[in-house]
Amino acid sequence: WAHWPLPSLAGFVVGHAGLYQALAMFAVAYFIIGMTVLSVCAIATNGALDAGGAYYMISRALGPEFGGSIGIMFFLANVCGSALYVLGLVEAVVDSFGIPPGQEVGTGIHVLPQSYWYELLYGTVLLALCLLVCLVGASIYAKATFLIFLIVAAVLGTILVSFFATRPLKVPIRLPDVNGTETDNGFFSGFSLSTLRDNLGGAYGVDYTTGQMMSFSSVFAVMFNGCTGIMAGSNMSGDLKRPSYSIPRGTISAVLFTYLVYNLLAFLMCATCNRILLQKDYGFLRDISIFPPLVTVGIYAATLSAAMSNLIGASRILYALARDDLFGRALALAKKTSASGNPVMAVILSWLVVQVVLFSGKLNTIASVVTTFFLLVYATVNLACLALEWASAPNFRPTFRYFTWHTCLLGIAGCCVMMFLISPVSASASLGFLLLLLLALHYLSPSSTWGYISQALIFHQVRKYLLMLDVRKDHVKFWRPQMLLMVQNPRGSSRLIDFVNDLKKSGLYVLGHVELQDLDMLPSDPLQPQQESWLSLVDKLNVKAFVSLTLAPSVRHGVRQLLFTSGLGGMRPNTLVLGFYDDEAPQDGLARHPAFTSAREEVPLGFPPLRAPTTPKLLSAREYVGIVADALKMLRNVLLARQLESLDKAWELRRAASPAPTIHVWPVNLLRPDSARYADTCSLFLLQMACVLNMARAWRRARLRLFLCVEAGTMPHAQEEKLRQLLKDLRIQAQIQLVPWDAITRLHWQTCQGSPGGPAEEEEEEEGVVNFPTNTTQVSDEYVCAANKLVLAQSPAPTVRFLYLPRPPADTSLYPLYLHQLELLTRGLGPTVLVHGVSAVTSTQL
Repeated sequence: WAHWPLPSLAGFVVGHAGLYQALAMFAVAYFIIGMTVLSVCAIATNGALDAGGAYYMISRALGPEFGGSIGIMFFLANVCGSALYVLGLVEAVVDSFGIPPGQEVGTGIHVLPQSYWYELLYGTVLLALCLLVCLVGASIYAKATFLIFLIVAAVLGTILVSFFATRPLKVPIRLPDVNGTETDNGFFSGFSLSTLRDNLGGAYGVDYTTGQMMSFSSVFAVMFNGCTGIMAGSNMSGDLKRPSYSIPRGTISAVLFTYLVYNLLAFLMCATCNRILLQKDYGFLRDISIFPPLVTVGIYAATLSAAMSNLIGASRILYALARDDLFGRALALAKKTSASGNPVMAVILSWLVVQVVLFSGKLNTIASVVTTFFLLVYATVNLACLALEWASAPNFRPTFRYFTWHTCLLGIAGCCVMMFLISPVSASASLGFLLLLLLALHYLSPSSTWGYISQALIFHQVRKYLLMLDVRKDHVKFWRPQMLLMVQNPRGSSRLIDFVNDLKKSGLYVLGHVELQDLDMLPSDPLQPQQESWLSLVDKLNVKAFVSLTLAPSVRHGVRQLLFTSGLGGMRPNTLVLGFYDDEAPQDGLARHPAFTSAREEVPLGFPPLRAPTTPKLLSAREYVGIVADALKMLRNVLLARQLESLDKAWELRRAASPAPTIHVWPVNLLRPDSARYADTCSLFLLQMACVLNMARAWRRARLRLFLCVEAGTMPHAQEEKLRQLLKDLRIQAQIQLVPWDAITRLHWQTCQGSPGGPAEEEEEEEGVVNFPTNTTQVSDEYVCAANKLVLAQSPAPTVRFLYLPRPPADTSLYPLYLHQLELLTRGLGPTVLVHGVSAVTSTQL
């Protein structure tokens, strides 16, 4: 009952557009409306509805950004729509009771003065009447609309009878002209084939109320506003007892009824009224009616009903927006309600905005803007339903099933096309305004607990593409690092987390953590409460990482679990990153991190304090090396990062251009001087990782420096040229520096000659595999310290160093010695990454 067909609107459309184009307009308008109604019914029957109608549907489906933006647009559309109908009612009142142009004193019933300010006064009075009804509440509004329903039904019946009962007659028309008053005669012919033929085609003329030339788009804009009542029922969703039941039935019935009535009226008018009557007298139905006063009352009632419907709809939308706190204090006043729950302040605020819009003066002036807003809202309702359907969420199961994604898509396309056909300027401005609201709400609105359809859509698409990601089709050309970084306590690993984020090169990045507990001895999973702290950490550090937590009896077992289970399908970690095992006291880098110091935010409370230096470690040296060995057995590359917490990346990379920051790369196994190869799998992987780091945005200013260890009598320049060609083939830009290490290797050979077996008994290295069975027994600490000094002597000091990581020895009893020599090798080097690769990662192919 909230919105009924306006008979005079059909005359306006037919008078300018003709029957054919009028029927086409109604068909297009109701096609768009029909598709939208199906979407509204689907969403309305998928759960409990609250106040706000379309805003509530969209915000709960698409999230607060879209919901809040469209809520404001829909509020403005209803506000402008209410003003539109009030202005239309003023025009009808002035046509009936206004003093004719050229006369100073009225006669008979023509007693109302006509001017801009007088018409604004009449509009204000009529709007005040709508305000009074809406202030009383939804119950009185429902009773008023039921009374209007009876009146409009009687008027429609009278009009239909009048087309058959009224005899042909001339209708005098008096219109204002530049010279005073123009008089013309319209003609009601009764049913006439010639009249019908004359009215079949379009004949757009000047709208006598605005003086503007009409066109298809401008007539459609005015006509479409007479069809926007489909949202009247859904806007009252918070006041309906059974909205999921009432909205589909009431909305579909109203759409079918109004569509049939508009088409019937259009045909009857074309067959009985000439073009002059239709174009120059929008109130001609009074002249041809068998009971003219009833037509006048009916037109007034229908228009007043539409104005009230839009006003109360706008207030409900504003109240819902205020209650959801999307705009903070800006809408706090609109939350206030009466004792019965009527949002009186929202009604008053809506009334004030409508009053401001009334200053536009003429209804056709704002018609295109209102139509554009409504079309944008309808498009978004269809988008919400389409998103819910495409997301395939199990909980989206509306009881109304007469829709598909095709109807949603057709509704969106129809709305968008008509928006730009009606007014490209208004459409572009509306979309721009919507975009500004979206951005503002995205950055300023608080997070909601409504659920985000974007998450469901992303899940749906990610699952589909993960299934398409076939590991059997992997190729070395498209290899990328996929990192699993083990973190004991983020407080002491913030810079390492950031460094590995630069190393991932758009690959998978997982932060792993092992909690040493037994689930059998616990009442519930202790990892669930920690998850929120880890996710907040990822957000604050601005790293693109997943979080994977596990329970295990030991760290080694936990790392094995994560290596086996982290990732999904073709996205699994291929590289394990560990912090270095040493005796240095951990430092709380998280408290000093810019993400917390600049924003004056506290470190997440879910992380315990760092281990005290006197507290024993949770991990033994033997277990640590065992983790490295496990990873290599599982064909995972391994990175050991030492002193990365001392790397101040922001200072190192933003300091003065001279000298430029450097990355030192040592692709030779310094613990195996008798096998100084730089083109094996591990060396190439080390080169690749250094190059990947250099490709990261923050590290592009850095320069790669590659060190080639040479001995006397080995043709160093030939080796250099060979290495340079390799770098060229791999498209890696690096400076090559020759480093004589005869004095270092001499220490090694002296040790070997004094040891049983000697170098002749060493096991041969298999092709493509870096074997390291007995190095720890053959390389002395003296040699390792000398190698350390050799690396340290290369100046200027780099930002970070990449060193070759040998395989752990096969004899597990040698694990502590192996770790000891790694500590000697990297002592005092600053930020250093030890790298061991087991997979081919470089390609010279196109």
